[in-house]
Amino acid sequence: MKNQEIIAIREFLGSMPEPADRAELRQTYDNLGAIFPTAADVALESVSANGVPAEWATTPGAAPDRVVMYVHGGGYVIGSVKSHRHLVTELGRAAGTRTLSVDYRLAPEHPFPAAVDDALAAYRYLLAQGFVPGNIAIAGDSAGGGLTVATLLAIRDAGLEQPACAFCISPWIDLEATGNSITELADIDPMVSREGLAGMAAAYLGAASAKTPLASPLHAEYRDLAPLLIHVGAAETLLDDSIRLAGKAGAADVDVTLKVWPEMIHVWHFFHPMLETGRHAIAQGGEFIGKAMDDATKLKVA
Repeated sequence: MKNQEIIAIREFLGSMPEPADRAELRQTYDNLGAIFPTAADVALESVSANGVPAEWATTPGAAPDRVVMYVHGGGYVIGSVKSHRHLVTELGRAAGTRTLSVDYRLAPEHPFPAAVDDALAAYRYLLAQGFVPGNIAIAGDSAGGGLTVATLLAIRDAGLEQPACAFCISPWIDLEATGNSITELADIDPMVSREGLAGMAAAYLGAASAKTPLASPLHAEYRDLAPLLIHVGAAETLLDDSIRLAGKAGAADVDVTLKVWPEMIHVWHFFHPMLETGRHAIAQGGEFIGKAMDDATKLKVA
């Protein structure tokens, strides 16, 4: 039986007008997030995380010493703490942690490696605030999912300790868009197209090669990274990015779990207020994060 909620979301997305330019696209994305208001019991606080704009969020009962650092999606070109607030805060609730949503610099004004630099700076900020790595998780969707992996790589290469885990939602890890699903699922993906990816990749890369590992983590070495949970929809063009990410991470002995969700579209978690499967996915992500932090604590005690 077809999921009627995802059908309604497809119809909603299909009814949206095409933005005229990048500025309008950014505003449209923020407005889309604002359709789903943040729960009234969430406390928000703006902060500078080593010079990077960010937003703390706390739900009732959140562990004060645990945090999910979130890097939003949007092809490195659009998106903000505003567009993803309703998703980030509910992930924090599910995990029982605070969240720090990172408003990293966007392309083309700030091309690669600005986003990676900002995410690494935010991680260093959390360490300076007294958070131990085992009580930190990093999460992100779409480009933010790729940035999540790139941040793990940057943390490793900087000689810092890995966080407890990372949660990648529909990650974009191949800026050349070489996965077969880009073509095979193009007719059923209402959100992500080869043309759209190409434009965003060009804006983000600037003069960098699309094979640069921190820009396209598909080309990275995956040794010594934190445990990964990857969520991807069976009806999205980036399906092969997740499959290849899981394969490369697993081959490098990284603890990785890949969950492919039937019928789901790109970052369906975003639509959780109108999609029960989105709420289930957020709950699963939160459970994974909480368990990873518990396991990290046990290892420290042992």
